Amino acid sequence: MSYDLSNHTIAILIAPRGTEEAEFTKPKQAVEDAGARVVVISTETGEARTVNNDLDEGGTYAIDKTFADVSADDFDGLVIPGGTVGADTLRANDKAVAFVRAFFEQAKPVGAICHAPWVLAEADVLQGRKVTSYASIQTDLRNAGANWVDKEVVTDQGLVTSRNPDDLPAFCDKIVEEFYEGKHELQARSA
Repeated sequence: MSYDLSNHTIAILIAPRGTEEAEFTKPKQAVEDAGARVVVISTETGEARTVNNDLDEGGTYAIDKTFADVSADDFDGLVIPGGTVGADTLRANDKAVAFVRAFFEQAKPVGAICHAPWVLAEADVLQGRKVTSYASIQTDLRNAGANWVDKEVVTDQGLVTSRNPDDLPAFCDKIVEEFYEGKHELQARSA
């Protein structure tokens, strides 16, 4: 099924270094292909350098805005790519964590893949939620109150999670669908 996101503005996060390239580029392309305007947000201005498989250099991507310049009020949905270093950098930034938490408070859809659920754990929005992630962080997510499962894609009231780059086709399809559906009032239950 095709979903029209032409009236949507979607935020996608990127760390200055260490975001997994495919987990940034593929979801960004999927929501753009559906018609959405995408804004790339990071902790600092300039360009971000991605990685492939956490260790190999990826590409360089322009950052549109910093967390100091934006509010969740300005967006219809959020994508958080993984990458071990990238996700760790984002979860250590108070403004990034507050930005992510605000999407849950406003019941807006969020997609997080691979190590990105670390940011959700830091934002304290996982209590009682069914999620998946890269397998090595499952204990962290369970300790944050999540019900972790090993599945390609998991959706829980507007929250979409996936395990790794192999899951990107299913993840991209599901985030586009959830962004189209819009707010999920139960999304705010864990915020």
